[in-house]
Amino acid sequence: MSTQSALLKVMSDAARKAARGLNRDFGELAELQVAKKAPADFVSAADIKAEQTIFEMLAKARPGYGFLGEERGLVEGTDKTHTWVVDPLDGTTNFLHAIPHFAINIALQREGAVVAAVTFNPVTNELFWAEKGKGAFVNDHRLRVAARGRLEEAVLATGIPFLGHGQHATFLKELHQVSQRVAGVRRFGAASLDLAWVAAGRFDGFWERDLKSWDLAAGLLLVTEAGGRVTTADGGDDILETGSICAGNLELQPLVLERLRAAK
Repeated sequence: MSTQSALLKVMSDAARKAARGLNRDFGELAELQVAKKAPADFVSAADIKAEQTIFEMLAKARPGYGFLGEERGLVEGTDKTHTWVVDPLDGTTNFLHAIPHFAINIALQREGAVVAAVTFNPVTNELFWAEKGKGAFVNDHRLRVAARGRLEEAVLATGIPFLGHGQHATFLKELHQVSQRVAGVRRFGAASLDLAWVAAGRFDGFWERDLKSWDLAAGLLLVTEAGGRVTTADGGDDILETGSICAGNLELQPLVLERLRAAK
């Protein structure tokens, strides 16, 4: 089954429409790089515009659903059981530097559980999507997490806490414990794509702390629907509340958790 439900189609259409604006802005940004003045204002305007596009399309298709977005925060709906969780531009720093690795993320929570997810990279035109109980896909191909079972063969992704954000000392200890046991560690700068790539078997695992729910909501469903395992970086299940995550296949994910515990 790689035919999208009506719900997934609504989400995909919203992501693709927002992407058209982001692609145009990204093209302009590449030109702006020669200017001395950092185009940060330009990027935040692109971000807000993309979220507005998504908000309008989702509100029209599913009136009454709540909306939690990076830009506008929580907008309560009349339907208290459903909330959209949206990051209109994950990988802002990449976008700002004209690095073509960023994504639009739309997830739907039903009574607190993520039941549908879309992560779209407009540059590669890869649309990752999943619905609870129905598997995960990229465009029309089924996704499975990688089958590797040994840390020595694994390539993991992570995020490095940046200035004034997160626990740098904790991260360095964890990196030390993990990096000496694995084939490689990558830091690409968009958590949602890291998770989508775990679902696609490109990365064997991913861990990070101090993320927001809109960074994680879509990706955790993608990984679980692709046959993977997702917990917090401490092994718990309150991922969206803590903003910490450790994802991988069923064999490797517990081994990565062991390394993270060893860093304490």
